[in-house]
Amino acid sequence: MRTLNILIKRNIKLFFKDKGMFFTSLITPIILLVLYATFLKNVYYDSFQSALPEGFTISNKLINGFVGSQIISSILAVSCVTVSFCSNMLMVQDKANGNIKDLTTTPLKRSSLAMSYYFATLISTLMICITATGFCLAYVAGTGWYISALDIINLVFDVIMLVMFGTALSSIINFFLNTQGQMSAVGTIVSSGYGFICGAYMPISQFSDGLQKIISFLPGTYGTSLIRNHAMQGVFKEMSAQGFPDNIVEVIRDSVDCNLYFFDNRVQTETMYLILSATIVILVAIYIMINIIKNRKAI
Repeated sequence: MRTLNILIKRNIKLFFKDKGMFFTSLITPIILLVLYATFLKNVYYDSFQSALPEGFTISNKLINGFVGSQIISSILAVSCVTVSFCSNMLMVQDKANGNIKDLTTTPLKRSSLAMSYYFATLISTLMICITATGFCLAYVAGTGWYISALDIINLVFDVIMLVMFGTALSSIINFFLNTQGQMSAVGTIVSSGYGFICGAYMPISQFSDGLQKIISFLPGTYGTSLIRNHAMQGVFKEMSAQGFPDNIVEVIRDSVDCNLYFFDNRVQTETMYLILSATIVILVAIYIMINIIKNRKAI
């Protein structure tokens, strides 16, 4: 255990010492927030207004609260996974730089080395994503605040769950990478593609029926929906308080993926947590197994 703690501290220090990896990981969610607020806020605002039935009036504060909550939920859903890949690049760098040979020639257990990468990535990513959550909440506070204390607690818990998912997924993928080129290629693919397949950049409800069914099998989709539900819960309550019919509120929830459907069956929040939790356990088990297999081959 002492050796594992030393390795975890070593990996965390190296990550934060590497200004390239650290600032890329930290700046990514902030840049996304600036881009969304600058270029997409008005698009979301106009889209929401145009979708309202005739005769409905709604305050600008509520619309801004709706748009702001949608923006931060998208940013956090993407960042929890993409930042995990950035934080976990140390595993690949050690292979590319030859440091892994120095580590494995010592009496150090390979299992301790493998778990140190996982826990160091988890801790580093959590630090960055919790910080990003604070920035996002500050942004919503300046636009239209309808988030309760319970919603914040649930939102932070969702971030932790998604970070655990992202860390497990990145650990498996990075396990098979050995060069800086491979690392850059995977980082680019994840950064550009994950936001679309998890429903963060564009609501899944806007995809074709066939694509919706395919995406409904991806666990990251449910993580995005959980964050979106808790970020926007207060807005929906305020809509109901202002006289919005329940069916209109449900249509709006469907349009932003707060309600997800698996082959026309609505997925409950508890089921989303179950899917995400089971996926994390399975991915961690796979990461452990591939390390065990590699260790046996090495012996």
